[in-house]
Amino acid sequence: MFLIDTNRQGQVVTDAIVNQSIDNYLVNDLKLPGHGLMMYVNRPAVIVGINQNVTAEVDFHYLAQHDVQLVRRTSGGGAVYHDERNLIFEHIINGDPQDGSQFGDYTVFANPVLKALAAMGVPNLAISQKSNLVVAGKKFSGMTMFKNGDGYAAGGTIMYDLNVDAAHQALIPVSARPHRGVASNRVPITNLRQYLAPEYQNLDIQAFKTALLCHIFEVNNLDEVETYHLSAHDWEIIDQRLAEKYATDAWNYGANPGFRDYRRVTLPTGQLHVNFTRRAEQLRAITLFGTVGTPADLHAIADQLAGQPTTVAAIQAILQRPEVVAVLGPAAVAPLTEILTEKV
Repeated sequence: MFLIDTNRQGQVVTDAIVNQSIDNYLVNDLKLPGHGLMMYVNRPAVIVGINQNVTAEVDFHYLAQHDVQLVRRTSGGGAVYHDERNLIFEHIINGDPQDGSQFGDYTVFANPVLKALAAMGVPNLAISQKSNLVVAGKKFSGMTMFKNGDGYAAGGTIMYDLNVDAAHQALIPVSARPHRGVASNRVPITNLRQYLAPEYQNLDIQAFKTALLCHIFEVNNLDEVETYHLSAHDWEIIDQRLAEKYATDAWNYGANPGFRDYRRVTLPTGQLHVNFTRRAEQLRAITLFGTVGTPADLHAIADQLAGQPTTVAAIQAILQRPEVVAVLGPAAVAPLTEILTEKV
């Protein structure tokens, strides 16, 4: 196993959208042969699974008020909250490294982390429900995987001293409203800091990361570890992939199961995201979300629009209703009408 350095020109990268795209580059483009490991830190962000509907997972008002990123990964699993007191680790496999690695088997990827944490004083570590890492029965990491050809990535979180209150506020309770998409399984979570040996309890996150990696690789200094450093050429391609897909609102906000199209509208009342499907000149499905009104308000408006013909008269008849104008404001009528009636 070798280490993958994700710094850019010697600078630590904490943009969650950028970090989340690196594994895709390593698996889909670079394809370094063997078994690599990368570990990084994100600024506050909510990461949702590829098959999740963000309207059922995220409090958009909280994200906007606290400058929290929304990021969609290309692997499955549930929504998680990251911040600067949280580590993310990812194993990158290309080909057969002949070390027992196998797609779908989380154990071989979890064991180096669990062994290192045990050496750092954490007791009662285990794997639960196939892909959760737990201490004393409480989850501190959820793992997930994605595959492309002979390459795949397997990784998860390591909650050192995560702001748990912020996590609870950014992620909403499981929704009772029917929706397509995989729902998160909300379970009790805990930080590792309190379980670590005293010498590891007051480290900053980068020092904790270094200590953990040294234990994983069983070295005294990371200079002793075989390391691949992302080059300027690597970053050019990563930037290109970000511009094409991973940094776009259409991917992070709009790639929700059950909808064909996505648009974003900036209104005086806030940001409004629109997912919808039109077929045979009818609005077959639509959802509205964002920082305009409340989720209940937006669901009620979407319910009124669903099933309507995609004509200017039909759409404006809904958008000009007093109760709708009270939520969206009069400035929403023209752009939403254009979006929902435009010919494709």
